[in-house]
Amino acid sequence: MRLARRSPGCKNRQVKPSSLLALVALSASASALAAEPPDLFTEITDAVGLDFVHDSGASGRYHHPEIMAPGCAFLDYDADGDLDIYLVQAGRDVVNPSGEIAPNRLFRQEADGKFVDVTSASGLGDTGYGMGVAVGDIDNDGLPDVFVSNYGPDRLYHNEGNGRFRDITSSSGIRGDHWSASATFCDVDADGLLDLYVTHYVAYDPKRVCRGLDGKPDYCSPQVFPGVSDSLYRNLGGGKFADISVASRIGSVALPGLGVVCADWNDDGRVDFYVANDGQANQLWINDGDGKFTEDAFFQGLALNSFGRAEAGMGVAVGDVDADGDLDLFLTHLKDETNTLYLNQGNRGFEDASATAGLGAPSLPMTGFGTAFFDLEHDGDLDLVLVNGRVGRFSPLPGARPGPVWDAFAEPNAVLLNDGQGHFQDASSRAGSFASLVEISRGMAVGDVDRDGDLDVLVAQAQGVARLFRNDAVKAGHWLQVRAVEPALHRDAYGATVVVVSGGRRTVRVIQPGYSYLSSNDPRAHFGLPGDGNIEEILVRWPDGAWERFAGGVPDRFVVLRRGEGRAVGE
Repeated sequence: MRLARRSPGCKNRQVKPSSLLALVALSASASALAAEPPDLFTEITDAVGLDFVHDSGASGRYHHPEIMAPGCAFLDYDADGDLDIYLVQAGRDVVNPSGEIAPNRLFRQEADGKFVDVTSASGLGDTGYGMGVAVGDIDNDGLPDVFVSNYGPDRLYHNEGNGRFRDITSSSGIRGDHWSASATFCDVDADGLLDLYVTHYVAYDPKRVCRGLDGKPDYCSPQVFPGVSDSLYRNLGGGKFADISVASRIGSVALPGLGVVCADWNDDGRVDFYVANDGQANQLWINDGDGKFTEDAFFQGLALNSFGRAEAGMGVAVGDVDADGDLDLFLTHLKDETNTLYLNQGNRGFEDASATAGLGAPSLPMTGFGTAFFDLEHDGDLDLVLVNGRVGRFSPLPGARPGPVWDAFAEPNAVLLNDGQGHFQDASSRAGSFASLVEISRGMAVGDVDRDGDLDVLVAQAQGVARLFRNDAVKAGHWLQVRAVEPALHRDAYGATVVVVSGGRRTVRVIQPGYSYLSSNDPRAHFGLPGDGNIEEILVRWPDGAWERFAGGVPDRFVVLRRGEGRAVGE
């Protein structure tokens, strides 16, 4: 047997302590790399068969609606227990549509988690110049109906229950030829029927040509055009609505509305509306209970930022950020403005806490749109996810993907994790392609698409592909998802508040899918539960203000809480 020969340059020598330390450090570094956690999100668009490309219909004339859409939605349209997807399309020139027009698309989720395009069979392929979508059961038949906001006539589709939708717009009383944006369903008069709030943007004049700082044509600022008053439709039953915008005072102000959320902001048992306006003061419409609303944003500290300035409000997120039992608000804004966090201080109104929460400065370079609070890693606090994309031409960022002309509008998205003390840290570098792709993101919806207990994210791009991201964050605790149902109404209890008591902590969520930007989300309440996650009890405040107590139990499950099956609080 031949012995192995020593390399000519190799000599026997003692290893120095410094070299040994270097080897140990190198080994530790390699171990750390091997143990590095996975990305917070993994894109699964292609894997699940989701195939959609937004076409703005741009013709080079920089028509304003091209840069403001589209929205998207998670909904269970066929009541089979999993989330389906609806994506809004433009598909034509803003002014002169011609040829075949691409419709909005409905994708049904199959048992294997794949998505199938069922647009043609469903009748939900609206061909208006699409902006956004709202989802709600307008006739209490247990099936979600769909409202589509457009640049031009809006559309209301009734779910017929056999996989098909019927356009009932002409008979419903939904009117107008405005530029509509975000919309939401909620029951403003406590009659058990979901009413409809629709924001309207500006009275756009397509003949108006605007120019950027370089003198070249660019998309106009909303300040160039007059604002348009929003619409409030009261549900009369039987698929009929009455326009009560003027009578309710909602229509008394004409501002460029983009985002809206419905919740009980003053804790009086009646739902109110918060509206994000673009470049003008925001509005807080307080429900007086007599069919009228009073605008109260200035007095509550929600109209302007802490410097007394109006900002370009786009998307709206709602949640109890500081875990004090009430709902806070977050708004996305234009480049060179901060996104704004308003903390609810109870009787003292709201406080702009953007800077102290670490949400101000990081947002300055970006233009935000869709956004949501949810507990990404199940550690018991609300994190923040938002999508970005410019509305005016600037130098393209490195990695911009949309292509010539559109690269100038592309920006990366962002993920910010709550440290448990109400301060947010930018975790975008750990978010995979969700935050590394440089595109023009607009609508965003969140929901548990794979039924594994955490929330996933759907993103709608302007002039780009819709993307679906699975939540793969390493979890620090457990979870619970709650569906609150009114059996007499056969539907989700929009406007209900759910409180989960676990480990001595009270965690608050609201049942309301209408938030973010132009989008509709999973209506179930999602809770991250730190520690062992054992649930002591669950309380529900139903939309009429009545409280009910339900038994707790083990975590990591889906529960359906039906009104009347718990114990009234006080018994």
